[in-house]
Amino acid sequence: MSVQPAAPQTIAETTEPSILPFVAPTVVFGVLTALEGYVPTDLYPVAYAVKAVAVTAALLIWRQPLRDIKPDFKVVVPSILLGLVVFVAWVGLDKAIPYPHLGERVGFDPYSVPNPLTRAGFEVVRLYGLVLMVPVMEEILWRSFLLRYLTQSQFLSIPIGEFSSRALAVVVVASAAAHPEWLVAAVANIVYCGWLRRTRSLFATIVAHAVTNAALGAYVFATHEWQYW
Repeated sequence: MSVQPAAPQTIAETTEPSILPFVAPTVVFGVLTALEGYVPTDLYPVAYAVKAVAVTAALLIWRQPLRDIKPDFKVVVPSILLGLVVFVAWVGLDKAIPYPHLGERVGFDPYSVPNPLTRAGFEVVRLYGLVLMVPVMEEILWRSFLLRYLTQSQFLSIPIGEFSSRALAVVVVASAAAHPEWLVAAVANIVYCGWLRRTRSLFATIVAHAVTNAALGAYVFATHEWQYW
């Protein structure tokens, strides 16, 4: 009885998928954020606008991950409610628990900009970054890429929402370390990962994340606690 030779593996099965489209926007964001520390305070609105344009360009140039965002209107309402719960937890826990932060944010007060038109333009760009750009960028990095990559290097073969407990632990720790408010960031990321597992929808976590950030932005404008954005 003859044994048939194994079929050769295809290039797709043997070649590691490129991680660049998934990490490039966050790298651009991180580098420009670090450089903001060297920019005079009065030029911060310009620096942030440059960052917003650069990160948006990166998201569009390396747009492969955007295919993972599949609108599903069944998840919109529960995602909005979840996002509001995370916002309440973010501010509430941060004020109720006196834990040491990992550094601190230097909040920029837009009312320090004397020109009303310039101030309004900065506020629009800053809210765009907070509510849309950052949620898309971070959800692509943490929940489209890293959760799957840490589960299996051929991560594109894994459906959105499938991940190992080790991958979950690493993502929660890494995302917490990326925020001064590490405790509430860890809680938020556990919730978002759980929502991803339940819905199998990156769109759902982006909506929840965007609502959390939008509520945070509204809170910041109401209280002038600029360190929260």
